[in-house]
Amino acid sequence: MTKNPKLAGLFFASVSVFLWGITFVCTKYLLRSFSSYEILLLRFVLAYIALWISKPHRLHLANKKHELYFAFAGLSGVTAYQFMENMAISYTSASNVSVIVSICPMFTALFMQVFFKERHLTVFFNIGFLLAIFGVALVSFNGVVEFHLSPKGDFLALAAAVSWGFYSLCIAKINRLGFDTIIVTRRVFHWALIFMLPIGIYSLLKHGGSLPSEINNISVILDSAFNKARFANPLNWLNLCFLGLGASAFCFAAWNIACEKLGTVRATVGIYLIPVVTIIFAFFALGEKISLMGAIGAVLTIAGLFVSEIKKK
Repeated sequence: MTKNPKLAGLFFASVSVFLWGITFVCTKYLLRSFSSYEILLLRFVLAYIALWISKPHRLHLANKKHELYFAFAGLSGVTAYQFMENMAISYTSASNVSVIVSICPMFTALFMQVFFKERHLTVFFNIGFLLAIFGVALVSFNGVVEFHLSPKGDFLALAAAVSWGFYSLCIAKINRLGFDTIIVTRRVFHWALIFMLPIGIYSLLKHGGSLPSEINNISVILDSAFNKARFANPLNWLNLCFLGLGASAFCFAAWNIACEKLGTVRATVGIYLIPVVTIIFAFFALGEKISLMGAIGAVLTIAGLFVSEIKKK
């Protein structure tokens, strides 16, 4: 597309962030007919098939220990992150989740410095982090006079952000191995689908437990699985295909390219745009209101991410 690797990285990062911003709205719509687990599984099965069709070549690893990077990337960045994000959306608004998850760059920078000895923790970074945390708190309140929080949704969204930080570590390591991006992404999805199986088995065998009610009742699951009406809805298919082909197969591969060309931390900071995209789409597609407090919180969160990127001369 361009000989300038920085511009190419910026392009792929921007497209990924834009499409990921819409995923919150799509997931919110699909939760009317599907459980969090079903959305997660269907989404990445579609993505895995698409990547195999795109490049049907196997990945050969000279060092079998490298397989651990792919396995942990699949667990942290796909299975854990996506499942917790989907569950968070079922407890709170799409806009809230997107803003909280936008703290991902903070955890990525922290982990890159701790594990890779890259210097990202500066005075500006710390100030930006505090601004972002305060902004997240305001967004969580979102104009409710009683300051009623959604602790489950907010905590799950925050846990998802931490999980993405570990995924960024794995991708930074994998990019240094020099493998094809599409094959790398497919291998990550391969492990992600494997890690999804225990969640499905647990939800089938467990009558009670801590999982949401929509996935821990066997009769509900079986009735839901054979409910053909939801698959006859073209909007459900449209949202599933968008999540699987666009936001997963394409975006994860594009994001890996962006991290390679821009650097993991710099690319991840682009996630600050996700709340802006989500809030706009949630307003028009779901009718979610944007309160003054929520708007101020979003601005503070984004400002914090900007400040954290200021480099001390």
